[in-house]
Amino acid sequence: MSAPTESTKDQRVTQLQEILDSGVLRPAGRLLNSLAPAEIAHLLESLPPARREILWSLVKPEFEGEILVALSDEVRADLVKDLDAAGWLAVTENLDLDDLTDLVQDMPETVVREVMSAFDDQHRKRLEAMLSYSEDTAGGLMNTDTVTIRPEVTLDVVLRYLRRLGEEIPEETDALFVVNRDDEYLGVLPLWKLVSGNPDDTVAEVMSLALKPLRMDMADSEVARYFETHDISSAPVVDERGNLLGRITVDDVVDVIREEGEHQFMGRAGLSEEEDMFAPVLTSTRRRAVWLGINLLTAFLASWVIGQFQETLAKYVALAVLMPIVASMGGIAGSQTLTLAIRGIALGQLTGKNARDLMLKELAVGALNGIIWAIVVGAIAGLWFDSAPIAGLIAVAITINLLFAAFAGALLPLLLKRLGIDPALAGSVLLTTVTDVVGFLAFLGLASLLLI
Repeated sequence: MSAPTESTKDQRVTQLQEILDSGVLRPAGRLLNSLAPAEIAHLLESLPPARREILWSLVKPEFEGEILVALSDEVRADLVKDLDAAGWLAVTENLDLDDLTDLVQDMPETVVREVMSAFDDQHRKRLEAMLSYSEDTAGGLMNTDTVTIRPEVTLDVVLRYLRRLGEEIPEETDALFVVNRDDEYLGVLPLWKLVSGNPDDTVAEVMSLALKPLRMDMADSEVARYFETHDISSAPVVDERGNLLGRITVDDVVDVIREEGEHQFMGRAGLSEEEDMFAPVLTSTRRRAVWLGINLLTAFLASWVIGQFQETLAKYVALAVLMPIVASMGGIAGSQTLTLAIRGIALGQLTGKNARDLMLKELAVGALNGIIWAIVVGAIAGLWFDSAPIAGLIAVAITINLLFAAFAGALLPLLLKRLGIDPALAGSVLLTTVTDVVGFLAFLGLASLLLI
């Protein structure tokens, strides 16, 4: 069965909207519950709160837990705000342990205690162990449901053991983890080796030692890179002593990659990736007002720089006409380098050790682009205003600004990261300030020196 395309999702949203408009809810319920939980979550996020509440009431109870896990934090919080302990117990009843861990972190403390008390001792201890790890680490991503085997047993024994487990075998099991009697991770036995191997061979003879375990405190972004570079479907997670704690599957890693991408995209506008598209007006206004205020301060700084050259602008109107071009060219060039640097940091490709190489490369690119576009813009400005000095000024100013833009675009993300500030959130605002101020200062400053 092929995956639904974006146009198909759009059609379903439209279809549900039309059904809700008609006032007949039974067809909406049938359509909704025929979809996968992740698709239902997508549809719920695509609707305003009032209609979202109506559709949520039509969801079958057995689907609610998986849907809540797939929703963004803000939308989920809105749907469960009135849920009591009994409701939470029903929602979490059939969830995998890693998904349950995500939901427990959003529950009120009193409800968490009641939910935990409903579990048996083994289930509760495993859940408490997973909750002890930060959600953005390998420990927070892992699921403790694993199948472990000893190295000394034969493949025939392993096959009989798996038949006895039956439905207890965790979903998406593609390999068995080999441990010793102290639960230390030794290696992995892929299922294809198990079914194709000689039944009399021992696990130690056919197991793979190539798959290295992930430390429980490894950052989730590093986990995602590990899966990407090793092209694997699952990986073991161990503690500091090498004892097996659980496994991470590729579906969890896909979620990390998606969230990272959303964070980078939304962060450029000062927004959170968890923000509800249909959040209340006052809530959205308050959040965005902070970044608008910061942007206003930087705009005032650029305006102050322009104000220092009022006499020059009064004598040469052409400068006011051409001034935005200098700032805009620097802004675009700097944004290109900034995006490259932020991506490099996110992928672990840019560090303090190779930052100098990137800086030199981007300065060379900035210088070359500066010369090319300085000639183009200078020629246009010279013909437009019939002035060789104006042409020379804007050519030099653009070259200077593109060099500064490249320098700032490469340096700012590293500085912000070292200061503990998210480059995706603050980088573009600071870069705009640099390119505007440097561009205006270079263009108007040179004009004051050479034209007056």
